Amino acid sequence: MRVLMIIAQKNFRDEELFETKAELEKEGITVDVASITTETAFGMLGKTATPDLAVQDANVDDYAAIVVIGGAGSPLLANHNEVIDLLQDAQRKGKLIASICLAGMVLAKAGVLKGKRATVWSSPAFQQSIKTLEAGGCKYVDKKIVEDVNLVTAFGPDQAKQFGKAIADKLRKVK
Repeated sequence: MRVLMIIAQKNFRDEELFETKAELEKEGITVDVASITTETAFGMLGKTATPDLAVQDANVDDYAAIVVIGGAGSPLLANHNEVIDLLQDAQRKGKLIASICLAGMVLAKAGVLKGKRATVWSSPAFQQSIKTLEAGGCKYVDKKIVEDVNLVTAFGPDQAKQFGKAIADKLRKVK
């Protein structure tokens, strides 16, 4: 079973990528990492990742799930048609879609949260993320991890390991 994780080229959240990926791999799931290009991607906390492929080269049929990783750079992924198209294709084909932290905004802008329950990172000073989910037709839920049909969302970096476990559990159920 394979999962595609999409990260921002700059300012992805380090632990959301590496801890989630480690949890999935512990479960025997193969993980490919994609970004807008295959050039080195830079995490907010100083780690780097070399994407295995560019999003435009990803074939949704090769994956059981598409996971968008958060961080300050993740909302910018919604500006790339190849990311939006991949998420919409994944939804049409009944694939599991997941996001953590601010990446939920990308799912909302892709229209894949309509009629679903989800969570997203927010703070008293930053409420735009919740507004973006609601504008995308989503029912925002103030919980650390929220699951819906073919969807797993997590609030932020502290949930990275649990997020990986929730994705793996959900994938086992659809096998």
